[in-house]
Amino acid sequence: MKDGIRGEEEDLGLFVAGGKGATSRKTPDEIASWGDRTGIEADPLIYASKTSAKVDSAAVQDGYQIYHHSFLFDREGRWAVIQQGMNEDSGMARRYHWLSTRLDDFVCEPHAAVCCDKRAPSLNLVARASAKTRAVTSELSRERPERIVSELEGLKRLELPQRHAVLISDIAPERLRRIFVKTYEVKPEDFRSLLGIAGVGGKTLRALALVAELVYGSAPSFEDPARYSFAHGGKDGIPYPVDRPLYDNTISTLERAIKRAKLNKTEEIRALRRMERVFGKSSG
Repeated sequence: MKDGIRGEEEDLGLFVAGGKGATSRKTPDEIASWGDRTGIEADPLIYASKTSAKVDSAAVQDGYQIYHHSFLFDREGRWAVIQQGMNEDSGMARRYHWLSTRLDDFVCEPHAAVCCDKRAPSLNLVARASAKTRAVTSELSRERPERIVSELEGLKRLELPQRHAVLISDIAPERLRRIFVKTYEVKPEDFRSLLGIAGVGGKTLRALALVAELVYGSAPSFEDPARYSFAHGGKDGIPYPVDRPLYDNTISTLERAIKRAKLNKTEEIRALRRMERVFGKSSG
């Protein structure tokens, strides 16, 4: 889509930032650039981009490494995020969807959809059931680093149940000390603020969540957030009947985007064939 609308963004009122790999790290700069050119307020959009990326890479620990981050927005400040992660062991991908119009809280059930063909137990710190864990982890992060490190070292010496043993196996308490020094100095007021601290990543959150559960009895959710999302309805009427005009319009829009993208003929044919496999015979 980014290539397909290049040069026509201001006419369309639709802007796309980010992309795959190293390009994804340029997302904030690209959003800021569009803000300078159009007068769109960029700071809330940059915050949404960074926070959604942090949630899916650190607060949802499902074994999928995020490698693609696309951020779409319009002049009114509405936005959408499409992220993709890869599980290196299985070779499977999963996609994370965010919509500003369906977002109530960045750290409690924030996704419009998480789509994958496979589900498995996952440390899900943004599940509704993890509310107490979020509160306790942010409280712990304000404690003196020595206390947290001591608790973790004590847990490392215990013979823990399999699930906890796996979660703590790659955590080195002393290596996390400098992060805990930073969280102690910043004293984040809540989990969302904790997420925003540079250096706080998956291991830091997992360590705090383990202490929260095993020392303070606040168990997080291990419910995989992946679900199927039926934007156009299902052929069996579940969750609702297929909206045929919307379905056909989606196909036409995708076909136009593919044909307008700067693809060579072989790539264009492959893209159209992939679309046909998803939707069935295309409209044109």
